[in-house]
Amino acid sequence: MEHFLDSNGSKVTLAFEKMAFEQEPEHVFIICRYEGKWVLTNHKIRGFEFPGGKREKGETLIQAAIREVYEETGGVINKEPIVIGEYKVQNGETAFIKRIYFAEIDTFHTQDHYFETNGPVLKDGNLLKERVNPEFSFIMKDDVVRLSLQRIETAGF
Repeated sequence: MEHFLDSNGSKVTLAFEKMAFEQEPEHVFIICRYEGKWVLTNHKIRGFEFPGGKREKGETLIQAAIREVYEETGGVINKEPIVIGEYKVQNGETAFIKRIYFAEIDTFHTQDHYFETNGPVLKDGNLLKERVNPEFSFIMKDDVVRLSLQRIETAGF
């Protein structure tokens, strides 16, 4: 397991395994690509980040991942997302766990709205270097993204 602080000072624990913590995650974080480009969403407050969110009642984590990508980017995932790992964020008494997925988007549907985002952003550069730029969300700047992208690259996805 990896341990570090995020840019908000919260304690983060990252594990590249499923069910790494005492409970099943209620949140998902989906690192996705389309035709070789990284697919981000432009969050209205935080900036560029990978899609993600909380699962809804009665929904599996995979269903939540597919739904979140569609809602925030219009991206359609037809092949089951691959589990990369999980991370826990602890800020004082508050804590949550997210499951990290990797997914390939097959196509995009244009939508009238993208919920809390301004829709998809495609990036084909070196995301490990670009993610520190001001237009990127704080979520993109910690070791969860860096280590997950390295893990995806090493695995050959």
